[in-house]
This record gives sequence, structure tokens and C-alpha cells, in this order.
Amino acid sequence: MDARDSSSLIVPSAILGGLLAVGLVGGGLLLGTRMRDFKRADRYVEVKGLVERTVKSDSATWPISFSEAGDSLPDVFAASEKDKAAVLAFLTAQGFDGADITVGSIAVTDRSTEQYNNNIKGPRFVVQQTVTVESQNVDKVAAANAKTADLIRAGVVIQSGQGSGVSYSFNGLNALKPDMITEATKNARASADRFAADSGSQVGAIRSAEQGVFSISAANAGSSTGEDGNQYTADQQAQGSIMKKVRVVSTIDYYLED
Repeated sequence: MDARDSSSLIVPSAILGGLLAVGLVGGGLLLGTRMRDFKRADRYVEVKGLVERTVKSDSATWPISFSEAGDSLPDVFAASEKDKAAVLAFLTAQGFDGADITVGSIAVTDRSTEQYNNNIKGPRFVVQQTVTVESQNVDKVAAANAKTADLIRAGVVIQSGQGSGVSYSFNGLNALKPDMITEATKNARASADRFAADSGSQVGAIRSAEQGVFSISAANAGSSTGEDGNQYTADQQAQGSIMKKVRVVSTIDYYLED
């Protein structure tokens, strides 16, 4: 190979080497940019925005269940009908009319027919009825419920336990949702701003957001023991409370910028 051939090979090699060098430098710059972008995207803060409202129930349901027992079905039924008349008279005296009152079906139990009760003790027949009050005047229902002792004095055996007592409801949640969500978002952003200020950063765009679930509980939820000494779940406390606490928590991730 002569000098001219060697020279012809050196020039392309030099050009190729230069292009490779430029490519490596450019690739390194691009890789560095991506890494910086990746690290920047990886910096975010998760914050929560809490909003609570205290509201008053707007409807009430009050099932009044009563029972009579004895060995003569006609006598037990007659006593149960007398109790029903006393309950209806009581509710009328409290200002409720026919539109507020529903009389349920009669349940009759013959304990002698119970398969595993071979040794019957006590009355054979039990007759149970339920009269239900439904009203949007929750204060009137609460006032009448406080006078239940009048029925007991009249000889009406009112049943207690799960499913008894007044159940209060709040049906205006949809009207509260937009403002509460807006306020929860503002509270979350304020928390993010405080965190960013403490860390020497700035809050960027939203990375992800979770609205959260609305919950309704008793306004004074806390103790699970009622005035009667019985234990109540959170749902039971909420149902028995006129005043409710509506709560929502929004979870939002914000990017942090230098």
C-alpha cells in the first residue's frame, strides 16, 4: 500500500472518529437531560385536604313495635289490637296524621310448633305489630319519642333492641359535595405550599388526585355507649343522631420544582 492509499484511509477514519465523538457527547447530553427530567418527575409530595360540615337531619323513621303474649290466641290478638289503638291515639295527640303513619302486618308466633322447643315454658302465643312514623319534621319526632313512657304507662309493651328507636337521615349530601370538594382541594394545596416552603421547593402540577369518599356520622361520634348503657356501632350512632357530621378527605400528589 502506497502513501496515497494510506492517506485515503486515514481521512475517512478521522471523519468517522469525529462523528462517533460528537454522537457520544450528544448522547451523553441527552441522557443527562433525561436523567434530570426523571429525577424531577420523581419529586412529589402527597397531601390530604380534610373538610367537615355539621348538618341537621331532614327526615326521621320511627318504628314502634309492641307485642302481647298468652295461651288464648283470641285474647292475645284482642290485647294487641288494644295496644295498636293506644299507639295510634298517642301519635295523633303528638300531631301526626295518617300521611305520617303506617300500620304494618301482624306477626303471630305459636311456640308449640317450634321444632326444637319440646319444653315450652311461658305463654304459647305471641302477637307482634309495628306502627311506623315517617316524617320530615325531625324535631316533632324527637319530641314524641321522648314521651314514649306515656305508652308504657298505658300498658303497651314496646320492644327495644336492634332495629328499634328513631332513625334520622340526611338527604342533602349532593348539594354539599361541590363546595366541599373545592374546599378540600384548597386545603390540600395549602398543605403542599407549606411543605414546599419548608423544603425550599415550589409546588408544580398535580401528579394524581383522589377525591375520597364522603362519610356521614353522628356529630358527637366518639363513645359507643348510649344513655341506656348499651353498646352501639358507628352506624347505629349516626342513625340515632339528629345532628350529623359530613366528612370528605381528598388525597392529591403535587410535583415539586426547584
